[in-house]
Parts: sequence; structure tokens; C-alpha cells
Amino acid sequence: MSRTAHYRLVPVSDRVHLVDGGSVNWVLVSEGGSLTLIDGGYPGHADAVEASIREIGRRPEDVAAVLVTHAHVDHIGSLDRFAARYGTPVHTGTTEADHAHRDFLEQATPRDVVSNAWRPRVLPWALHIVRAGALGEHRLDAATPFPAEGALDLPGRPVPVAAPGHTSGHTCYHLPELGVLVSGDALVTGHPLTSFDGPQPLVSMFHHDRARMTRSWESLAPLEADTLLPGHGPVWRGSPREAVEQARANSSRVW
Repeated sequence: MSRTAHYRLVPVSDRVHLVDGGSVNWVLVSEGGSLTLIDGGYPGHADAVEASIREIGRRPEDVAAVLVTHAHVDHIGSLDRFAARYGTPVHTGTTEADHAHRDFLEQATPRDVVSNAWRPRVLPWALHIVRAGALGEHRLDAATPFPAEGALDLPGRPVPVAAPGHTSGHTCYHLPELGVLVSGDALVTGHPLTSFDGPQPLVSMFHHDRARMTRSWESLAPLEADTLLPGHGPVWRGSPREAVEQARANSSRVW
């Protein structure tokens, strides 16, 4: 059993599920007997990822590919085991594949966390992520660049949308046929370190370049969708443009 087995399956439609892992999300997109898995939580979520797939009546072997929004430990932590166990291809952008291989690292450090330990909510969150397996080096050697440009030949026909800033190679995924935008950490709707839900940026210590990240919102705003599935926080119903407008308004509420 993984150290963090808790999760909650949130149906978005008959083909899309958001999985709330307690402090981070992953997404399942089905088509026929196949799945696309987007992100995979902390190392401690390894069993929960597989259990969530089985809960919707599929097997881990049914995952056609894993897509990664970015290579932070809370999004790739379980995927090394998953890829090794099932031989599943893992795709992300070229820059983020290098990040996943740990050719470089753009991630909040223990020193960043300690320097913000005086803030409300930080210590309970830090204890949670330690239990989830956040410490140590976590890499994903299976990550490879997207096999083609444009819509990917996977369940949901996801279209990668570059949204750098949170990390240099952060990617969102637009599912136009399903009216869904998977926004990763470029745009979230809640986090244990903030006190409110709704479109917002993550706190500053998590971003490699917060200003660049907010500029990336301009690439998300024109997309046609009516549902936002973030890397953190609940499902949000509304257009990307509305989400970006609310996130800008809420930016001053996030340290």
C-alpha cells in the first residue's frame, strides 16, 4: 500500500474524471477501452493512481499514454513506477522532458519551505507532503517529447498548449471535443496554502518565473472550453477567459 492512498474520484463527464489526491490532482480521459492519464501525484499516490483507474472500470494496462504538465514531484512522483510496471509511454514537451530527467531542477526547495514556515498553513502542508514522499530526488527517465505537433492521437485528442513560467516547459492540455482545459499549475482553483477556492495562481515560491507564468494566461484565455481541470483545487465551470480574469483579480490574495 502506498503511503498516501487517499483519493476522491470526481466525474466531470462520462469520459472525463478528475482525481483529487488530497493535495494534488490527476486526470483520466477515456475513449472506448483506452485511457489518457494526465499527471500522477506524489510518489505516495502510486497505488491510488492505479486504484482510480480501476474504479472507472479500466485497467492500468488500458492507459495508452501518460501526459505530464510539468515535472514537479507532486505531478510525476508515481509515474516512474507506473511506466516501468506497464511499459506506458510518457510524453511532455522537450524542455520539460529534460526537467523530468533532472538535467536541471526548477522546484521549491526545502529552504524555500523553511523560510516561509512562519506563514499560516505551511507547516501542516509540509508534513503532508513529506508523508506523501516528496523528499529526495524524483526523476522520470521515461519522459519523452511529444511524438507529433498539434492534437495527439490519444483518448480525448488532447492538444498541448505551452504555458511556461511555473516551470520553463510547463504544458496545459486542451480537449476541444470535450470542452475541457487541463491547466496543471499554470492556473489552479485552490491549494492547501491558500484560504479560498476559485481561479488563482499558486503561491510565489512554487513558480520558477511567476511573471512569465501570468503572461502565459494569454495563451489560455482564447481557448474554447467550459470546464477547467487544475493541478490543485476543485473542478471549475466556466470559460478559460473567465478563469484568467478571476485569477488576475485573485492574484493579490496569494503571497
